[in-house]
Amino acid sequence: MKKIILLALFAFGLNAVQAQVAEHKIVFQLSVSDTMAHKSLMKQMGNILTVSPSTKIEIVCHGPGLEMLMINKSIVKDKIEVFKNKGVVFNACEFSMKERNVSKTNMIESASYVPAGIIEIVSKQEQGWSYIKSGF
Repeated sequence: MKKIILLALFAFGLNAVQAQVAEHKIVFQLSVSDTMAHKSLMKQMGNILTVSPSTKIEIVCHGPGLEMLMINKSIVKDKIEVFKNKGVVFNACEFSMKERNVSKTNMIESASYVPAGIIEIVSKQEQGWSYIKSGF
């Protein structure tokens, strides 16, 4: 009987530990060109990955937010590269690019692409990702 109780306690403890290391999945929406918002987003990435390094993070840039991923406008290119190497995905909305006449040659090398930013965000939410609106 003692063995059964110990086994049950061990199994319960193991489940509690697994619950504590649950993987977070966060999708950020960036739709502003404000460079202070871009800097703030990079700071948030650092904070999140310091506290929870296994967190999956995707940033979806659309509309004016595309500027964070543009070669000639981004002031956070170096940080983007660092975070991409840690698994953060930086997506540019191809629909916004087309509307703004921005080609992929104008985008930083670390950028990935999605056909429609809002649809990407909604899809992630439907898959259980948490949504955060970035900017001020």
